[in-house]
Amino acid sequence: MPVLSVHNLTMTYIEQNLFTDVSFNVEPHDKIGFIGANGVGKTTIFRIINGDVNPVSGVVSISKDTTVGYMQQHACTHPDRGIYDEVLTVFDYLSKMQDEIDELSLKIENNTEDLDELISRQTSLIEEFERLGGLTYKSRARSALIGLGFSEKDFDKPAGTLSGGQLSKLSLCKLLLSRANLLLLDEPTNHLDIEAVSWLEGFLRDFKGEIILISHDRFFLDAVTNKTIELEHNKITTYSGNYTAFIKKKEHEQEAIRNKYLNDMREIKRVEGIIEQQKRWNREKNLVTARSKQHQVDKIKEDLVVPDSELQTLSFKLEPKRESGQDVLMCYDLCKSFDNKKIFSDLSMHIKKGERVFIIGPNGCGKSTLFKLLTSQHEPDSGAIRFGAKVDLSYFDQMQNDLDLSKTALDEVYDAYPQMNLTEVRTALGSFMFKGDDVFKQLSNMSGGERARVSLLKLMLKQGNLLLLDEPTNHLDTSSREALEKTLLNYGGTMLIISHDRYFINKLATRVLYMNNDGFSEYLGNYDDYLQRTQSAVIEVQKIADKVKEKPQLNDYQLQKQLKAEERKRRTQLQKCENLIAQLEEEIDELNSMMNDESVMSDYEKLSEITASLENKQAELDAQYEMWAELSTDAE
Repeated sequence: MPVLSVHNLTMTYIEQNLFTDVSFNVEPHDKIGFIGANGVGKTTIFRIINGDVNPVSGVVSISKDTTVGYMQQHACTHPDRGIYDEVLTVFDYLSKMQDEIDELSLKIENNTEDLDELISRQTSLIEEFERLGGLTYKSRARSALIGLGFSEKDFDKPAGTLSGGQLSKLSLCKLLLSRANLLLLDEPTNHLDIEAVSWLEGFLRDFKGEIILISHDRFFLDAVTNKTIELEHNKITTYSGNYTAFIKKKEHEQEAIRNKYLNDMREIKRVEGIIEQQKRWNREKNLVTARSKQHQVDKIKEDLVVPDSELQTLSFKLEPKRESGQDVLMCYDLCKSFDNKKIFSDLSMHIKKGERVFIIGPNGCGKSTLFKLLTSQHEPDSGAIRFGAKVDLSYFDQMQNDLDLSKTALDEVYDAYPQMNLTEVRTALGSFMFKGDDVFKQLSNMSGGERARVSLLKLMLKQGNLLLLDEPTNHLDTSSREALEKTLLNYGGTMLIISHDRYFINKLATRVLYMNNDGFSEYLGNYDDYLQRTQSAVIEVQKIADKVKEKPQLNDYQLQKQLKAEERKRRTQLQKCENLIAQLEEEIDELNSMMNDESVMSDYEKLSEITASLENKQAELDAQYEMWAELSTDAE
């Protein structure tokens, strides 16, 4: 039985039809990648499922055992509260349970009511408290905060002092720890560095409930999802498998759609030729035929499905206006601090002509600060930066500070490149998907993705031969990311790119620089090569450890001597094991007796302490029995 059923949803805003008759189910254990271009209505569907928006028509059915979790439900409402305490608010039900248990302990201690009833209620409540994770919820909260990139020194920081990105991470943390078993995740990897994204991948893979995930992070989708839903052309298509499986299946579908589209277009052209001929003859019979053929053409056009290759997509070409020398950029022992806080030190690199170098690393290690040094927005405390001969720098700022938000798209580009005429500017904007009146739209009213396209257009027109790109895919939808990848692969210059988009890194990188506060670690190749190298280092350490454990070849005398020594050692271990088993059994009996004591039963803290101790002793006893069985088997 589906945990969620969406049936025939239709949504219209003013005159724009977002989607029509959208239907899909979420089955138990589904982890769904929900994909589609920006603005097609994915977030609107989330808001309908969450009950924030009413559709024009259609029904959403949620099973009775399903609790929906959406990040907007977990906004921080107490700006003065520390972030750790803010996260703990999702466990208020456990705090209330703890208060009731403590209250019952007082009543039992004072013996003011029916003692048996009080003890029975307390025992039941303790069992429920432990079943719901009451003994571990604080450690889970700490683990989630650290996993998402907060440090323990941040735990007391008031939520009101956090940046927008940090608040988003805090809300995500609260959602993940909530009691929801159907998570609606809308771009959860925004504001996360690669380490935090990897932690989130692991969390979601182990999550026992269901997930619908809106994301343009293709690597993340591959790692987490087992089903893909695409919202395109106002309708839904469902595919089994992750993003890579979806792409392969869609390519086959698109081939069939493309062939039918070409046949339909040929038929339309043929029939329209007949219509034109019949109209020229201009007899009553011919006009009737023309009308009949027009109905035929209209029907074909009505059912016509346009393949993706024929739709408007981001399309542009990057060409340097001249070639640089072989040595493009050299940095020597760069150091930078702000307010006596070290950002990085001893940072050196050498970028050669034609390289596609990616910088990765945790948030806060200074990647964007490095770019500000390279673009002379800041000065290094020490060290040197040298650009090679004939290097023309083009910079893409993820914060889009190069844009004047009070201007229209047309004015922004025209003012930056006054040598171009208006027709040339409009043609350039058209290649970046700004058609008709879109060019007169004010930048302040545009989405992040639209503004990113304006910044990319200005970058293209500058024709630099060294590109500094700071998170260029952040606001782009999947098709725009793919178009950017294709363009950069054909670019003849040099690139230095900051990115958390591992799919993007895999497509383009020739070298990866892992950055921390003490400089760079260098890895040739793409992200997969970086992973292989870092994992291989761990494997090599393990191999060395295993080699140390290998036993040398022994002659018969040495072997007999060693066997006797091992037998003595085994007997000693067996005797110790039997003595410890006897001791543990006595301690377990004593703890069981203590639990039946009325004074202990009325003291929740003491009872919890004894229960925990009993569990530990039992686990230790089980381990000793296993060891005893193993040692006895060795003797045989």
